[in-house]
Amino acid sequence: MYHKSIGYRWFNAINHVFLVIVSLICILPLVHILAVSFSSASAATANIVNLWPVDFTLEAYAKTINNSAFIRALLVSLLRTVLGTGIGMAVIILSGYALSKSYAEFKSRNWYMWIFVFTMLFSGGLVPSYILITNLHLANTIWALVLPSAFSAFNMILLMNFFRTIPAELEEAALIDGAGIFRILFSIHLPVSLPSVATITLFTLVGHWNSWFDGLIYMMNPQNYPLATFLQTVVVQQDFSKMSLNPKDMENLSQRTVKAAQIFIGALPILMVYPFLQKYFVKGIVVGAVKE
Repeated sequence: MYHKSIGYRWFNAINHVFLVIVSLICILPLVHILAVSFSSASAATANIVNLWPVDFTLEAYAKTINNSAFIRALLVSLLRTVLGTGIGMAVIILSGYALSKSYAEFKSRNWYMWIFVFTMLFSGGLVPSYILITNLHLANTIWALVLPSAFSAFNMILLMNFFRTIPAELEEAALIDGAGIFRILFSIHLPVSLPSVATITLFTLVGHWNSWFDGLIYMMNPQNYPLATFLQTVVVQQDFSKMSLNPKDMENLSQRTVKAAQIFIGALPILMVYPFLQKYFVKGIVVGAVKE
């Protein structure tokens, strides 16, 4: 029988305590935001709400749902996330599959790899990127939020390394049976690589949903702000100068309970998606990082 030493037991106990503390640090702020959103405006202003609502009410959510600016920003974020994740995953999967081939199969593989790695180390910078987006007439459109971040070299390398762990015999058998390149990709590689694909999809989805800076610099019209930019501008900085709001809407947006409701609604989609992809997360990261 395997006997755990005293040192191992202490180490295991300390690890559990540490993970519980880290989990509470992550969860408690969200619980507090949720409690504030369900509390009355007077209780939130008096700062007497902790982890449980005081004077429970749904007024903050009613005001948030009736706020056309918030709903518009939410729809822009949903569109941006769907388009960005779809286009990004298509580009990452195709490039990762091509670069997973050996030098004998793909002679130019090393040159392309050096180009992609170079983009991870150096970039043109903010000003050239802004000039490029403007000259391409993409500013103030949804494509300014989608196309510049359509490709991630880091995610591509993760998926490429996962593809390289797939036995070559599977592809050889498919070729003998008459399958083409795309048939092999979609019928063999993608189903086998589901953990890595799910992990990278989660990375891409969260990246688009939480991105706020590109919306601030590329969207000239505040009505085209994605939700993250809207929350950063209105909720965090409380800058109403660019927003076409009447005094009543400005008063509602400035209330602490309404801010809490907007923040929680903004975090809710990711909280709903993550549990379905979490089981693939660790395996996708570990297996995709084994080979170079």
